[in-house]
Amino acid sequence: MKKPVLLSVDDDPDVLSAVSRDLRRRYSEHYRIVRADSGTVALETIQELKQRSEPIALFLVDQRMPQMSGTEFLLQARMLFPDARRALLTAYADTDAAIQAINDVAIHYYLLKPWDPPDEKLYPIIDDLLDDWRCTYRSPFEGIRIIGHRWSPVAHQLKDFLARNHLPYRYLDMELDTEAGALVEQLGLQTATLPLVLMPDGATLEAPTPNSLAERVGLQTRAEQLFYDLAIVGGGPAGLAAAVYGASEGLRTVLIEREAPGGQAGTSSRIENYLGFPSGLSGADLARRAAAQARRFGVEILTPQEATSLRLEGPYRILTLADGREITSHALIVSVGLAYRKLDVPGIDGLTGAGVYYGASLTEALSCKDQPVFIVGAGNSAGQAAIYLAQFATSVNILVRGSSLAASMSQYLVERIEATANIDVQLETVVTAVAGEGHLETVTLDHCNGGQARTYPASALFIFIGAVPRTEWLPASIRRDSRGFILTGPQMTENGNLPSDWTLERPPFLLESSVPGIFAVGDVRANSVKRVASAVGEGSIAVQFVHQHVSKV
Repeated sequence: MKKPVLLSVDDDPDVLSAVSRDLRRRYSEHYRIVRADSGTVALETIQELKQRSEPIALFLVDQRMPQMSGTEFLLQARMLFPDARRALLTAYADTDAAIQAINDVAIHYYLLKPWDPPDEKLYPIIDDLLDDWRCTYRSPFEGIRIIGHRWSPVAHQLKDFLARNHLPYRYLDMELDTEAGALVEQLGLQTATLPLVLMPDGATLEAPTPNSLAERVGLQTRAEQLFYDLAIVGGGPAGLAAAVYGASEGLRTVLIEREAPGGQAGTSSRIENYLGFPSGLSGADLARRAAAQARRFGVEILTPQEATSLRLEGPYRILTLADGREITSHALIVSVGLAYRKLDVPGIDGLTGAGVYYGASLTEALSCKDQPVFIVGAGNSAGQAAIYLAQFATSVNILVRGSSLAASMSQYLVERIEATANIDVQLETVVTAVAGEGHLETVTLDHCNGGQARTYPASALFIFIGAVPRTEWLPASIRRDSRGFILTGPQMTENGNLPSDWTLERPPFLLESSVPGIFAVGDVRANSVKRVASAVGEGSIAVQFVHQHVSKV
């Protein structure tokens, strides 16, 4: 692959020379540094690069240039290289223009002049932007390929597994891609069971499970040690935050995640109210960053792996995993999150994974192009999915059982939905049936306000309802409320008194369960705030209580 280009644009010769020098000093080994002294020259340059199929990873552009501002240049450059990271160089007086460019041009960052010292004010930002670009850029493909049918539940499961674990793949549909049939014939696999997974080393896997595929791609599913200071079950934002803080403060830490780091939040198309990201970020980006940060501090992340039971032996908490192995720790943080409740309507079981999806399933967004889709649910996850899918589908219909969308969804999402022409919110509406031959074709809706039930054509139905905690594997000694959410801290007191089976003189810590040394954070905790920021906060705070517990063991 040709070296990707970092293009700097500035009409001030001294500034252009300085930024080119700093970029070359840090990135010349892996990138080609190109510069232009005006927007016009830069446009000519990128047109030549486009003709030569040379990728551009980053535009670093001065805002205040004669004839063509940085924003005006990026607006045109984005059409030729939409995946390149876009950053503006601004003076303090231009920050309003830079902020406006976030909305108008979707710039990824703006840097204030001067940026000295670059080790503190330039390189960390550029490193982050280039990391993002590398995760989305697709060079001529040499990785995993999946050959299958569009409506195959197994193919959907494999695509979703690879995407959520940030493993690049290419999907070839037997019905739509001529290359798929040609590959099957070339490899003599006409009688093979679909979906087929073609590995970079030439191996062919017939309808593999996610777990067997995980072993082939090198994901870690087995712990390297038998004992840890801290074990964390669940790799959503709360679990990842706990892992980062635990390992960074010297605790031997292992994290066990049944699907992929990020949990349900990892499937969100865009989180716009997370502190420090004015342009928002996707759940996948948040999960990738957090997992990389945790691994950098030495956290072992086991995925896909699942804790199936827990037993207590004195000061030790012993987890049994799905493969029969055991992990022992002094402290345990439970952050398993929630599972979406199944929609109980006729015909749905046979169509799950073939047009009916639980959660965002963003891997299926392209298959919804120019088709009508339906979303059941009124929470933030449903709203984020609706806005994302509206880019592809002819219509997105949000079905809400209640009388208001704002009752359970953040206001910024409600406003975005109201401003999106092809999103329709249907209040007091429920799904009563789904139907289709081999895949979803229709949904039947009952309008509870007195209207008659009607059947509508549908290519996809995304379900975000009635999330329930994944706590059935925990022993009865860990107290839960009537819905299965874990009680912590003051929630366990009765008339101001501690539970009769509490064994310590001190009261339970704020996030501690009814068993000392076992903590619950995030959505699985009773009465938690179902937001990413609060989950991250709880995961971080829990580590302080873990330290206090471990110091007494």
